[in-house]
Parts: sequence; structure tokens; C-alpha cells
Amino acid sequence: MRPIWTGAIGFGLVNIPVKLFSATQESTLDLDMLDKKDHANIHFKRVNENTGKEVAWGNIVKGYKYNDRYVILDNEDFEKASAEKSKIIEINDFVNEDEIDGIYFEMPYFLIPDKSGERAYALLKEALLKTGKAGMATFVLRNKQSPAILRVYENVILLHRLRFAEEVRGTKEFDLPARNTIKPGELKMAISLINQLTDKFNIAKYKDTYTDQLMKVIKLKAKGSKLPAPKHMKVVHSTARDLMSQLKESLGSKRKKAS
Repeated sequence: MRPIWTGAIGFGLVNIPVKLFSATQESTLDLDMLDKKDHANIHFKRVNENTGKEVAWGNIVKGYKYNDRYVILDNEDFEKASAEKSKIIEINDFVNEDEIDGIYFEMPYFLIPDKSGERAYALLKEALLKTGKAGMATFVLRNKQSPAILRVYENVILLHRLRFAEEVRGTKEFDLPARNTIKPGELKMAISLINQLTDKFNIAKYKDTYTDQLMKVIKLKAKGSKLPAPKHMKVVHSTARDLMSQLKESLGSKRKKAS
């Protein structure tokens, strides 16, 4: 596997050469778009909205609509605005990982030590483990600058790209129920239900059943067979008076399996 990026972690005056690899992969099937008539592949064309004619790549420019007119940008403009291409992931400070809300987490990458960086890498990894801290850094990949944290995952240092604060939407625009609508008895029963269903986190229990089921459908259709139609669950809009009875029934039922 080829690294996405090579550089170094800056840890005080310590320089740790590293290579960056993607830590995730898609589990979905790669489907093609086809013409219904003859199953020919569908291709998309770049068409001029006014003339309806196809436009060659060489004649396409990028622009931003500003004050009702387009400001055209060229490569030099993008270079002027792009983040400084640093080969250093500089750790600025250390934080407790549980202080970072999950909404800020974006993309994970594995940081693997490069030549001459093994001992310093092992030292940083062990120090992070002992302190339970995560390193906050700024990271530039493909001209995009992002905040990131460095933490230990299994036996590697994981770089987790974060969203900027301005990229997370607020919640004030939503009409949400007030806390005073909750009855003490209902809250007590809801807490009991949560405690009853509490278990250790184990992501391996959750499987991508949709992709597996879709593959079964494909194989059966290839043979000329069909799977039976699935039963769809309906959304039930219950009244507030039903809430207590639903909680009582939930407490008396068995734990549902993860899907």
C-alpha cells in the first residue's frame, strides 16, 4: 500500500518521520449506471447551460458568484489562497480526548514511522498512552488545512482530522421540546431501560447487512431467482399517554440484537 503523504510529526524539538495511510475503506458495492434499454454505460457530459453544447475541459474555468456576477479564478489565485504546504504535523498542545465532541471528528488516518523514526515514534505513542492525552495539531493535505488530533489506536498513532468550529451548524433554528415536559416517573423508567441495555462498546457486533443482502439479491437475480420482499417497519406516532406503557413494556422485553 502506498502512503497518501510523507512528512514528520513535530513534538517539541523532536522530529518523527512518518508516512500517512487511510484508516478506513468503503463497504458498499460499486454499482454502474446503465441505460434501461440496452444496459449500456451512462457517461456524463459537461454542457453549456445556454447553448446546450458540450464544453471541452480546456475551456472550463472556475468562478464564484459575488454581487450577482461571477469572479473567475485561475490557478495562481488558488495558489495565493492555499494553505502553506508544510511537511510537519506540529503538535501545538495536548488535550483530554473526551473533551472533543464527536461532531468534530471527520477522517481517520494511520501514521506509520518512516526510516530513523521508530524510537521517537514509540516514545510518543507510549507517552500518549501513559498520560491518556491526545495531541492537537494543524494538518495540510491536498491544499486543505484542518485541525487534527493524534491519539493511540491499538498499536499505532492515529491522526483524526477534525472539522473547524464554523463547519458545524448550530441548533437554535430547531423547535425542540423543553425539559419541563418530562415527568419524573418517565425519566426514572427511561434511565432504568438505559441501564438494562448498557453493555461494553463492541463495533464488531454491528454488521453491514444491507451490502450482504444486496449481494445475495444480485447472485439470485443472476440465476433467475428472487428473494421474498422484506417487511417494512412503520413509524408509529404515539400520544404522550402511551409513553409510560411503552417504557414498562420495554423494560419487560428481551434485549434486541444489533443490526
